[in-house]
Amino acid sequence: MTSLPKPKPKSLTAAFVNSVKEPGKYHDAKGTGLFLLVKPTGGRFWVQRIVIRGKRREMGLGSPPVVSLAEAREAALNNKRVARAGGDPLAEKRRARAVLTFEEAARKTHAELAPTWKNPKDRAAFLSTLENYIFPRFGSVPLPEVTSADVRQAILAAREKAPGVAKKLIYRVSFVFKWGIAEGMCTANPSIAQALALPRVEQKPKHRKALHYADVAGCIETVHASRAWIATKLALEFLVLTASRSGEVRMAHWDEIDLDTATWEIPAERMKMKRPHRVPLSGRALEILREAKKLRDDSGLVFPSIRGKALSDMTLSKLVKELGFEADIHGFRTSFRTWAQEHTNFPREVAEAALAHKTGDAVEQAYARSDLFEKRRKIMENWASFISLGKPSVSLLKYREHPAQ
Repeated sequence: MTSLPKPKPKSLTAAFVNSVKEPGKYHDAKGTGLFLLVKPTGGRFWVQRIVIRGKRREMGLGSPPVVSLAEAREAALNNKRVARAGGDPLAEKRRARAVLTFEEAARKTHAELAPTWKNPKDRAAFLSTLENYIFPRFGSVPLPEVTSADVRQAILAAREKAPGVAKKLIYRVSFVFKWGIAEGMCTANPSIAQALALPRVEQKPKHRKALHYADVAGCIETVHASRAWIATKLALEFLVLTASRSGEVRMAHWDEIDLDTATWEIPAERMKMKRPHRVPLSGRALEILREAKKLRDDSGLVFPSIRGKALSDMTLSKLVKELGFEADIHGFRTSFRTWAQEHTNFPREVAEAALAHKTGDAVEQAYARSDLFEKRRKIMENWASFISLGKPSVSLLKYREHPAQ
């Protein structure tokens, strides 16, 4: 008796997939190992049984109706092609899941980089600017799918509102892609200058507002006559006398001051050039420090706020402007430098050293290692005398006659 040939298995149909409720496995006769799994709970899932590098595995492909029969068949066929070529579709699926959106990647980048930024404002600005200008545009897009066109349009829009911020955004976005490349999430950085092809923006340099040196004494006198906190008044005059930056003075501690040698040694971490800087203290600067000693508290700060914390940069700036002087705090360094240039014969490098600036090229810096401390002591004493008397001191007149001293 001859046996009848077995009927060919029927393929699944969309109607059957939508209607079946009986628990079980329903195979699709397409040779890809695809079947519909219906669980007793009513849950339905697409599953593919496939051989990957010699091992039988099962892969989930989603659930109907979100994933249709046609979509499940296409995914199963692609997986089989990858497996036959020696690839691992399961590993590729895991990698795809691991890819973050631009916003997720940016937050992880920030978490890693933030500890390396000493300025808390930089840490906050990194995220806040991305939140304002970037995330609303492509924050939800997977990192490898962000294009140069996406970045370009976001930067151009930011330029219209805040040109200065837009420039920083380019670097911040680029940091995120560099992190993604290092993590294996993307292979290219679409935010490089060549890819963005941004039009040039002509920006005029903005100089800090500075008082003419002849007006500095009047400003200090007005400050002392104000109702400001005594430490604020002393800090401002000390800043002017030493031609220092705001943060260097506001964060100054008593253990940096040597009254016996009239020297203030600022540690490298508080200097812009990240190298320690010795400041010679004039007679008037020492008087200020003796006054400041009366305010000494547990903070160790030379000029503590009324709450025992460091004065804010805004406190000094606000005081000067409220008293009617159109000047930035940093501008007092300009006042000093202009005075030195127009009213003294001190060599340029002495005035620049007083401002903790580097002079000359790398070769010259390698050989000229003196910080010109004693010469700087003379120029700072004369600066103090000029402010106090409104005219050069006797020592300055002597220096003019004997500039080699």
